[in-house]
Amino acid sequence: MATQKVLIVTYYWPPAGGPGVQRWLKFVKYLNDFDIEPIVYCPSNPNYPITDSSLINDVPKDVTIIKQPISEPYQFANLLSKKKSKTISSGVIADTKNQSFVERFLLYIRGNFFIPDARKNWIKPSVRFLSAYVVNNEIDTIITTGPPHSMHLIGLQLKHKLTINWIADFRDPWTTIGYHKSLKLTESSKRKHLALEKSVLHSADMIIVTSSNTKSEFEAKTDTSIEVITNGYDVNEVRIDKKDDEFTIAHIGSLLSERNPTILWEVLSELINENQNFADKFKLNLVGVVGDSIIKAIKAHGLENHCNLVGYVNHDEAIAFQKKSQLLLLIEIDSEDTKAIIPGKLFEYMVSKTPILAIGPKDSDIEGIINTTNTGSYLLYSEKEKLKAQILTYFESFKTGNQGTKPVGLENYSRKALTESLANLIKSFSQP
Repeated sequence: MATQKVLIVTYYWPPAGGPGVQRWLKFVKYLNDFDIEPIVYCPSNPNYPITDSSLINDVPKDVTIIKQPISEPYQFANLLSKKKSKTISSGVIADTKNQSFVERFLLYIRGNFFIPDARKNWIKPSVRFLSAYVVNNEIDTIITTGPPHSMHLIGLQLKHKLTINWIADFRDPWTTIGYHKSLKLTESSKRKHLALEKSVLHSADMIIVTSSNTKSEFEAKTDTSIEVITNGYDVNEVRIDKKDDEFTIAHIGSLLSERNPTILWEVLSELINENQNFADKFKLNLVGVVGDSIIKAIKAHGLENHCNLVGYVNHDEAIAFQKKSQLLLLIEIDSEDTKAIIPGKLFEYMVSKTPILAIGPKDSDIEGIINTTNTGSYLLYSEKEKLKAQILTYFESFKTGNQGTKPVGLENYSRKALTESLANLIKSFSQP
């Protein structure tokens, strides 16, 4: 069978760290197994807020990677405030009442002068370069993945210029994503985002999303074919000697200020005060970037001596934390806008053999996945007493040495199985 070429346009690529890079790194890793040759197009000088050089080991040795320079405004914003611009670019936005003048100014500039995002200056040079590259290398399918949604505008312009199949992959929604509300968008800017989103949704030959809720949202906006391919887990060789001796509850990944689970801090504080055994054994590990308001809330609830701010670690170290912890936290904002968000770490959580304690909005995609795979518990923000009882149940299991999960159906979320689904979609373009 002849190998079919596909061009993947992405901003995030190793050594980028964080969740944005994982999805397409893993697809590229396995596409050749299904007679698809991936060609990756990414920036040569990106301004990644987080890097993880260990992910370079996952890049196939024979994959073609094309890099072109990008001009990003964060380089200039650093002259005003290096710390603030890096914080904003990583997604950690302070509460409105705690924002400095510099941060408010940067958010306003970012939201209204760089539409759809701060990588917009890469669109024209990329279209110019790729227009020739696609033709010269006989590529008939391109895939753009966002955010940043500027990648989709590269695909939009190439679709208008060339005879080519275009798949737009949305790792997150566009105009309904939670952080849009923090960007201080003018009404004119909001309309521009909606118009660009509409153009992409209507012009793409196929749309891929990561959740059923996002599919429902987009189906109300376009007749373009939409497929759900979630994120997933990959095989790993990370080994641990044993589980933690303490009752460790760990959150892996960025915990943004807007995702501050006050109900959880209240429950943990009450358990510490009411149960000396719990107080002696409990430890909270926050692995990744943590918002200032969350640190303040932890201190305000008397949890400071039980909390370990680990900071950012590489991917293998993150997996080790998942495996050795006694309970894994997954926190999502209690909002209609976040029902469609499925953090990539959920799938690695599920295969860690560590139970998941998730708190989020009603009817979220996370809730459905956790319940159907039997990998943990999902609680609403209104269920304080139920949350307290659930943590105590996990603590009692920990004391008897019976802590663990008995998952079902996880094979559906393996990276290789998901890549096969992607490969079938790509091949569908060449079928009569």
